[in-house]
Amino acid sequence: MKVLIIGGVAGGATAAARLRRLNEKAEIIVFEKSGYVSYANCGLPYYIGGIIENKKALTLQTPASFKKRFNIDVRVNSEVLSINPKERTLFIKDLQSGKTYTESYDKLILSPGAKAIKPALPGIDSDKIFTLRTVEDTFRIRECIERQKPSSAVVVGGGFIGLEMAENLIQEQIHTTLLQRSSQVMPPLDYDMACQLHAYLRSQGLDLRLNSPIASYEEMADGIKIHLKDGTALETDMVLLAIGVSPDTQLAKEAGLTLGAKDAIVVDEHLQTSDKDIYAVGDAIQVSHFVSGLEAVIPLAGPANKQGRIAADNICGRQSTYQGSQGSSIIKLFDMTCASTGLNEKTAQAAGIKYDKVINFSPSHATYYPGASDMTIKTLFDTETGRILGSQIVGFDGVDKRVDVLATAIRGGMTGYDLAELELAYAPPFSSAKDPVNMVGFVIENILEGRVKQYHWEEIKELPQDGSVTLLDVRTESEYREGALAGSINIPLDSLRENLHQIEKNKPVYINCYSGLRSYVACRILSELGYCCYNLSGGYGFYEYILYDKSFDDTARHGCGVKI
Repeated sequence: MKVLIIGGVAGGATAAARLRRLNEKAEIIVFEKSGYVSYANCGLPYYIGGIIENKKALTLQTPASFKKRFNIDVRVNSEVLSINPKERTLFIKDLQSGKTYTESYDKLILSPGAKAIKPALPGIDSDKIFTLRTVEDTFRIRECIERQKPSSAVVVGGGFIGLEMAENLIQEQIHTTLLQRSSQVMPPLDYDMACQLHAYLRSQGLDLRLNSPIASYEEMADGIKIHLKDGTALETDMVLLAIGVSPDTQLAKEAGLTLGAKDAIVVDEHLQTSDKDIYAVGDAIQVSHFVSGLEAVIPLAGPANKQGRIAADNICGRQSTYQGSQGSSIIKLFDMTCASTGLNEKTAQAAGIKYDKVINFSPSHATYYPGASDMTIKTLFDTETGRILGSQIVGFDGVDKRVDVLATAIRGGMTGYDLAELELAYAPPFSSAKDPVNMVGFVIENILEGRVKQYHWEEIKELPQDGSVTLLDVRTESEYREGALAGSINIPLDSLRENLHQIEKNKPVYINCYSGLRSYVACRILSELGYCCYNLSGGYGFYEYILYDKSFDDTARHGCGVKI
């Protein structure tokens, strides 16, 4: 059996190694257009920022090591020009010698990945505008920083690469502006969760400008000028373009393979394309979203590696199936961590799924043990079954542990009731006796059983100000004086029972505290006494980030951070 693989990163490299482990006699050839194989895409920004110092650390394998360990023929600097499915051949160009040749196959695996999106704007082809996708891109950017010593840079795009690059440029003492055309960074997050990132990034020195689409670029003798669609412009020494990626599927299209969403390659559960002898994996394929069941394109390293393994299994006669992706991801931004898994509100709404949400503030470990820090956990659940649909977490410590537990819960079809029952490892340096994941389960359980009713930040503006409802703030007097909901009265929780005469029983009571915990206790007290109560999900502290983000202006942009 002869298997050819197009693309030697993540899915392609994994497929090659798995094929060899399952079949010692197969002839396996990998074609990689760039000069490097099996390299760490996700580590590239950290080499630019100097965190990873050794170039060799970026490459997990080399053509020589692949040959020695796996007896696999890896050909770098080799561009596949076309696929002939009828003849089962590839037409290849050696980019170093310029020679072309044909190679036949019994089975073919496509792992071409994705390409950086580069919009057709005037000036976009300036050599002062960089993209980051390959090792070669990384070296070009690092060389520019070392030789030209830029004092300023603009990152365009607030996804994973854009934010990681902004962090690393700032750590290189380069004044960095990030331009985002929409109202938030990190698309996997909902806007309300992203607001915490916005505040923190600004406090770390990032000049973050939201709702700032670009009209054109203008190269200058000593830099580049960016013209925004609102008529303003800014000058900088270099630009890093990171507005997203699109599936690199031109070869597949020309070969007549069926394409789907975003021109990604359509595959079945065995990763087989519309041609029975061709498989496809990684960033170039369309998958089923594990939670919603909808078609999706999810370019992440974890799924790509699993898909490479499954494709190899099927080629070797093992009936392996891919169950879909749920988009579990995580990012480090200075000292902050942001993670998500499953559906957010945007994707749940697009899928037509009925959901509710809870927002928890929980310490990373026991508060009496030094170093505890709060994390914000937003979790979506099915309103009928309580099944966990998705979760987003922003915090400083312990985020990775909790998002992985929640990702596992989603994969297992668990509910809020199940989260409440989980027995998780506890010691004061690591967690609390009631882990933050347990707390998510407790809150969902309370909602499902009608023990507490809640209202969300986006509903605050709809609350009547005509006296027909009572807005009750149960924080301390000093907290209340620092900022509160318009029209609210302040009765601290610990003096609530003595001041019931201030709360009319025939009116709905909308209660808030800073995090939602004290107001929940107040809700229980009043509910037991016959009041109709609603608890502000996430509390005033969560709402405060949103208020700050919506009111942010140029003065705040240049140096006014918030206390996190």
